[in-house]
Amino acid sequence: MVVRDVGCIEYREALALQESLVLEVRNGGAETLLLLEHHPVYTIGAGGDSGNLLDPAIEAHRVNRGGDVTYHGPGQLVGYPILDLGRRGRDLHRYLRFLEQFLVELCGSFGVAGFTVPGKTGVWTSRGKIAAIGVGVRQWVSMHGFSLNAAADVSPFGSINPCGMPECRITSLTLERRQDITVQEVKALAGERFEALLESSLPRS
Repeated sequence: MVVRDVGCIEYREALALQESLVLEVRNGGAETLLLLEHHPVYTIGAGGDSGNLLDPAIEAHRVNRGGDVTYHGPGQLVGYPILDLGRRGRDLHRYLRFLEQFLVELCGSFGVAGFTVPGKTGVWTSRGKIAAIGVGVRQWVSMHGFSLNAAADVSPFGSINPCGMPECRITSLTLERRQDITVQEVKALAGERFEALLESSLPRS
């Protein structure tokens, strides 16, 4: 697997990169995990409810992933795994549970106790939701992925119902620990931890 740190980039640029990598993986290319930050942007899944945008001035990119509306911006680690799920069990629910487990363990690496909520996708702490997941699959190659809040400013989530959940509290690693935790610190662990857990949870056939 290739792990690529692509810095802080525009959402459309990252989407184009994902689409090119999906084609490469479908043609036998290497699986890739993109780690990045986005310039401020709101996105909404293909079946998401635009009524969850609480500020009429907000423009959200509607994209081919599951889930509802969310926010991406600096201080948040975004991961886009481009994986050949056709050779990793062809089980989307199992893949989602793998992503949750990875995020729970990554939070734990920073002394933050994350957990999942039955019937909901993502990771929470006792203070609120800390990580979101929304994936897309094309001919069993994955795209889109996860976001984990590292920095303290979660105010942009106040303009939406995050993931379609009214009054959903949002937290971050920094808020949980009451000390600054940067995206770079999280990135330093994410790639290695992701690959190790992937091979144990969803081994290639």
